[in-house]
Order: sequence, then C-alpha cells, then structure tokens
Amino acid sequence: MTQSRCGLVAVIGAPNAGKSTLVNQLVGQKVAITSAKAQTTRARLLGIALHGETQIILVDTPGIFEPKRRLDRAMVQAAWEGAHSADAIVLVVDPVKQRRHELEPLLEALKDRPERKLLALNKVDASKKEPLLALAQELAGKVDFAEVFFISALTGDGVPELKAHLAGLMPEGPWHYPEDQVSDASERLLAAEVTREQLYRQLHDELPYDSAVRPESYQMRKDGSIEIHQQIVIGRDSQKPIVLGKGGSRIKAIGEAARKELSEMLGVPVHLFLHVKVDERWAESREIYEEIGLDWVR
Repeated sequence: MTQSRCGLVAVIGAPNAGKSTLVNQLVGQKVAITSAKAQTTRARLLGIALHGETQIILVDTPGIFEPKRRLDRAMVQAAWEGAHSADAIVLVVDPVKQRRHELEPLLEALKDRPERKLLALNKVDASKKEPLLALAQELAGKVDFAEVFFISALTGDGVPELKAHLAGLMPEGPWHYPEDQVSDASERLLAAEVTREQLYRQLHDELPYDSAVRPESYQMRKDGSIEIHQQIVIGRDSQKPIVLGKGGSRIKAIGEAARKELSEMLGVPVHLFLHVKVDERWAESREIYEEIGLDWVR
C-alpha cells in the first residue's frame, strides 16, 4: 500500500501576481477569490489539493507589499505567517507587470529562508519566450530556487507539472483534512468572500479598496436551501449611492451574481440578503478583523 503524504505549501508573491488563480487551479475548484484589483486576498485561506495519495495544503497568502495602514499590516503579517514552517514556498511572479518595487523586497526576504523555494513564472500565455528565460535566470541568481516552472494559472498550462512536483516534496504522514474538503474557510466566510469578489468586479473603478463584507447570519431552511444575510461595510457616505446603484440596481446585480455562484458552490438554492452600512472606522475594528479571518495588528 502506498504511504500517504501531507504537507504545507506557501504561495507568495507581489499583489496581483495570480496566486489565488493558481491555488484554484491546483485544487481543481474555486477556493480563493480573484479579481483584477490588487490585494483582494486578505486572510490565509487554505486550499487543499490532492495528488494520488498526497494532500497538499496550500496557504494562499495575501500579496506582500509595503504596509501603511493597520489593515495592510495585518495582511502582511498573515502572509509571512503563511510562509513560516512550510514544506515548500512557491513564489509566483507576473513577468508582464513585474512590480519590481514589491518583488525585490520579497526576493531579499526569501534569500535566507530555510524552506525549499520554487519559482513559478505566471502568464506564460501572454509573454515572449526570450524575456521569460532572461527573467528566470536573473531571479534564480538572487534566490536559490530549487526549480523554476513556467505556468499560466488562468489556462492551467504547466500547473499539473508543478502540482506533481509539489506532491513529491510533501513528507510522509496522515492527511490533515477529509478527502472531500477543499478549504479550511467556513462556508460562512467563503460566502462573504464571494460577495466581496462581486463587489470588486462590478465596482472596480468606483469603489476604493476599503470595503468589507461581514457575515451576519447563515442558516439552513427546512426545505434544504440556505439563507444568508451579509453587511457591506464602506468607509464613506458618498460611496453608498455607488454600491446601491440607481433604484438599488447595483446591489441587486451584485447579490444576484453572488447568489448564483454560491448556489453552484454549495449545491443547494441560496437566498442572499445584502445591506449597506457606512462605518468610517471599520478598518480599526477588531471585531471585523476577526470576522474576515485576520489577526489584529497594532
């Protein structure tokens, strides 16, 4: 009988490098929210990928960047905690938008870490071969990467090879999670993340980054459907008409798209109720941090 394996892989990178998309590809279904807006991942959401007898626990860290506000500091702390004591660290780099000001400090911090480090150059479907190879060579000169993978998290190119390699690095041992579990996020938190993704998708130009979705209640109805109530928290009164839209059309569209996706994910009908609250100091609220899965950082 083949021995089971189980280990932890930290997925790190500058904001918007494609980490969440890669985690979703490795798991084989959506567990992390993605959006064109940088810094959409906030907590260390885990994705759980299976490869034969191996369970790979993926720590999807928030993009590591220069923290200015309390929320930023909490996110960066979560990212480095995710990398701590991992069996492997995968650095995801977008070769198109390299974001050097954020990539360089990451390389510096990775240089002396003891974990096995892999480089995943993402978006190869949108990059020319020569500059890609040159970038791989340059980054490998700065950090001792055990392997370099050329992938497209979006199309899945190169991802099976990366997954097989990661599986081979995991230590022997029992699985930490049941076979059918794909994330450690509660359905309640995942539901709030799905709504937040829609909020960003539909209002990416108009709504600044400082908004949150708070789970209020999550109940199973007698008919097997799920009733979910959530609060969209924004920082200023002037943002409220943007979220609501004319005659409530925008919040209705956000709710409809989130409800549809949640019904598919959960496999049952979902009744989703959203309301908007203005709280100028929400980013200073310990309670909200705990609800969205972040540690309170002074």
